[in-house]
Amino acid sequence: MTIFKTAESPFKADNTASNMCGFTLMNNQVGVVVAEVMKSKPDVRVTPLPSMIRVDAVRRMDVVYDEISEALGEEPGYFDAAEFEENMSTHYGRMIHEDDRTILFANPEDAADYIGFDLRAGSN
Repeated sequence: MTIFKTAESPFKADNTASNMCGFTLMNNQVGVVVAEVMKSKPDVRVTPLPSMIRVDAVRRMDVVYDEISEALGEEPGYFDAAEFEENMSTHYGRMIHEDDRTILFANPEDAADYIGFDLRAGSN
């Protein structure tokens, strides 16, 4: 009698923290420029795909609006949260919009100070 063993699935659930955050961009003129700026940052990996561009980072990633405006050949203040949201398809991690940048955090605890979340257990 032959006994068959099923191979372990590469798609099995894994609930360990990845320590990663990121977003996808439309693969258009603005998305390409945003990706070019982001790939020069430490711990950021950019992966161009046919219809989108993935931007992934370890722990934290800052999208500084004026850096993007300059790379686009525009005046400071041109690229903002609305422009970013228009070109971004989706994201993972905690995302915080500030006046001059969007910050993505891999771990919610790292974003706690920015969103006013108290990590200490409260007493009733």
